[in-house]
Amino acid sequence: MAKKLVVKQIKSVIGRPESQRRVLAALGLGRIGKSNELDDNASIRGMIAKVNHLICVVEK
Repeated sequence: MAKKLVVKQIKSVIGRPESQRRVLAALGLGRIGKSNELDDNASIRGMIAKVNHLICVVEK
């Protein structure tokens, strides 16, 4: 079974660059408090690294 990551948005995208907004949308997030469960792979880890100041990540 593949590992999963639960990502939760904890900060707003107001005033953030468009690229960071697109990364959050690709992670399935869009507003504060929303969370999503994703597979743990290199592409997801790269997206998380780009917006780590806006989200909280929990390994499942």
